[in-house]
Amino acid sequence: MRRLLLSAVFFSVLMGCAQAQDSARKGFTIGLEQDVLPYTTGGYFAGLWAGKGHVRVRTIMAQVNKPDFIVKESFTNNKVTAYAVLGDYFLKENWKGWWAGTGLVYWKSSIQSDARLQTVHYENILLNGSLGYNWKIYRNFYISPWAGMHLRVGGDQKVTADGKSFVPPLLNPEASVKVGWHF
Repeated sequence: MRRLLLSAVFFSVLMGCAQAQDSARKGFTIGLEQDVLPYTTGGYFAGLWAGKGHVRVRTIMAQVNKPDFIVKESFTNNKVTAYAVLGDYFLKENWKGWWAGTGLVYWKSSIQSDARLQTVHYENILLNGSLGYNWKIYRNFYISPWAGMHLRVGGDQKVTADGKSFVPPLLNPEASVKVGWHF
């Protein structure tokens, strides 16, 4: 219920700002984003970005509960809380069309074995690369399907839960859809 309320507030703010915006503005811009993927897993997402010209810098905080079908066999309840700083480049102005990005991501995670006796915590630093496309829907409101890959570059390489070893994956693919607004 709390997540639904937060999403409703977010979209109310976005739509309330719609009347005051000029979609052709080309100066310094800030924006807010929400991502569908974390919510589908019972998590949350908060994204804020700032940019000028073709370049933007995003900060993200998200929580994802990885579905068991993508978690290593014999493990369950893999929860990832992520914090990221990313830079994106747009081919077109006004934050529309194709974009590509990269940046650093910090994951603070927990996991259990199938026995569910012990929860272990681990941390990783990842290098992200992503590609997406922003469709302008109404003024500065957009939808952005995207895909990315996270490469583990630091942090815990192995943890043990209930006598079973879990190795966080070296590569972590991801794809989703974001919705957002820029001011």
